[in-house]
Amino acid sequence: MIGVLVFPDFQLLDAAGPISVFEIAGRFAGNASAIRVLAETPGAVRSSSGVEWLARGLRPAAAISTLIVAGGEGVREAARSARVLAFVRAAARRGVRIASVCSGAYILAEAGLLDGRRATTHWQRTRHFLTAYPKVKLEPDRIFVRDGDIWSSAGISAGIDLALALVAEDFGEEIAQQTARQLVIYHRRSGGQSQFSSLLELKAPTGRFGPLLSWAREHLDAPLTVEHLAERAGMSSRHFTRAFIAETGTTPSKAVERLRIEVARQQVQSSSAAIERVAEVTGFRDPERMRRAFIRAFGQPPQSLRRAARAG
Repeated sequence: MIGVLVFPDFQLLDAAGPISVFEIAGRFAGNASAIRVLAETPGAVRSSSGVEWLARGLRPAAAISTLIVAGGEGVREAARSARVLAFVRAAARRGVRIASVCSGAYILAEAGLLDGRRATTHWQRTRHFLTAYPKVKLEPDRIFVRDGDIWSSAGISAGIDLALALVAEDFGEEIAQQTARQLVIYHRRSGGQSQFSSLLELKAPTGRFGPLLSWAREHLDAPLTVEHLAERAGMSSRHFTRAFIAETGTTPSKAVERLRIEVARQQVQSSSAAIERVAEVTGFRDPERMRRAFIRAFGQPPQSLRRAARAG
């Protein structure tokens, strides 16, 4: 049985995404798992969108094999509930596989399930999370992270990636891929990918600006201004900017920064090159500029990510 824990002002898609994954996977596998929505107070639970879900109470449920904890605006209040925390801890003691979506990680952290464990959450919450839960080995740029039977993921779409990974564990990779295709997902992302690379991956590579972004990634030490990119695309700067935003959902300059951040992160974590050299070859030029970009993206400077990678 799949249990999905919600609370007042939960994010609807944090729960609906994984539920849909398990529903479709069960049909393909011919072995559908029962799915139950759970809440501290049984009955109608209002999401942050105003849509209400009917939930069961938190009575001990030995049949639950996987517990998925949603995130959302109401997570801080839920993380202060003694009943919610006791329920999550009891599930962990029974060996239940537990997963959080987005800020649902706060509930797992407050319950003590993430102490000493690797975990992730939405990148916007990184700085606060690191301060609030210093015992957690937060990996701020991961799409999802597994540490034993405890899983955690970033935002809404990452919850779907996490659920697909759970399906692959339960039913095999082929069922997971069939489920992804049914959901019209281009492909199933692994947890090791960056939240930032995913923003471009979801919208750009298969579109008309895919080749341009691939070229930019190979020439990060070039200026890569809007004018430079527009010229390479054979468009005026104004038309290029409008078209790029419409297709990718971000500006050219932000896209380039994300590419630089991702490549720089990989070099910082996997090589011994000096930080100054990484900043130079990835187009940041100034190490301080790269440091500020890292803090915006990951909540940590390059040196911290390098130390964490070496420690791991």
